[in-house]
Amino acid sequence: MTRAGTAAAAAAVTLATLALAPSAPAKLLKGFWGPTRLNGASQFGRYDDLGVDVYQTDLAWSSIAATRPSNPRDPHDPAYRWPSDVSYATRQAKHHHIRVLLLIQSSPGWANGGRSSRWAPKHSKDYADFAYAASKKYPGVHLWMVWGEPSRAANFQPLTPQPDSSAHRGKRLSKKQARGPRTYARILDAAYGALKSANRKNLVVGGDTFSWGDIRPVQFVKNMRFGRKNRRPRLDLYGHNPFTNRKPNLANGPFCGSRKAGCADFSDLDWFSRIVDRNLGTSHHSHIPLFLSEFTIPTEPNDSEFPYYVSPPTQADWIRAGFRVARAVGAYALGWVHLQDEPPSGSRKTVSGGLLYYNGNKKPGYRAFKKG
Repeated sequence: MTRAGTAAAAAAVTLATLALAPSAPAKLLKGFWGPTRLNGASQFGRYDDLGVDVYQTDLAWSSIAATRPSNPRDPHDPAYRWPSDVSYATRQAKHHHIRVLLLIQSSPGWANGGRSSRWAPKHSKDYADFAYAASKKYPGVHLWMVWGEPSRAANFQPLTPQPDSSAHRGKRLSKKQARGPRTYARILDAAYGALKSANRKNLVVGGDTFSWGDIRPVQFVKNMRFGRKNRRPRLDLYGHNPFTNRKPNLANGPFCGSRKAGCADFSDLDWFSRIVDRNLGTSHHSHIPLFLSEFTIPTEPNDSEFPYYVSPPTQADWIRAGFRVARAVGAYALGWVHLQDEPPSGSRKTVSGGLLYYNGNKKPGYRAFKKG
């Protein structure tokens, strides 16, 4: 579980503590966010060929429970409308010996005061009850992520962005700015309790920040506290999406020019992992492995995701470098998002971070990811 250089600390951990912590896999797991089908055909054979260990997809609480269930912990409550595509994914994944991670996000109006689905529920127990029901609905799923990129205001509210200027770098969040990560911490801890009570095998991925954000990842981690006693939320793995416009290398300098800025891309993961342990670790769970849920590198100009791109051979080179860094920091998993590029649509620039060109041909990055 531990990285090089932490052997002395690991030796001091008791057997009881080890029993409470998630076991690190014998190898770095490969994750993937992608379609279940393309043109009607299952893509799980493709994921199998790529060596994917964990297929990742989301559960939209807001659409599954558009009306309040009478028995929220019962997956058979008539209010629930479970998506057929997720059931299909779990069946296909099982057939190909691939694990599944489910990300639960977007709250229904009855839980958040009639606001948009990006708003947190007023009562964390409502989210936790849904997480419990979801675990019972999908008993073969043991990896659960609590919300996606909650450090992004478009994904999670209440969230007040940090000013994006050098004058504010290194400053503590104001009470208003800290409200977002504190609200998230309360939901995470409640979901952890519910998911563990549903099945002790469940592993809970919290955080899921990304390289920059409206609240930058370091500040988000430092402010993940809840309650009057500033409790640390419980979690097994810390999710982070280390998107970058440079080749992953731990010898690189800080992503945003200064560590005071609080950013963390691939090249900052050794330092960021220590930040996570220092702020979220406990005496019973001192090391929180990183779950690197999403990584992608565009190979054509695009205006839908990132303001940068590289050549297909460079994409492959950066993928290989990303795997080296992920292993060096002892990450639990490294995931990719986008299987196939979108076709051109007039003058609109489209998603180009796939491992396949839009015509289905393989990029060099496909082989790089497959080899891992």
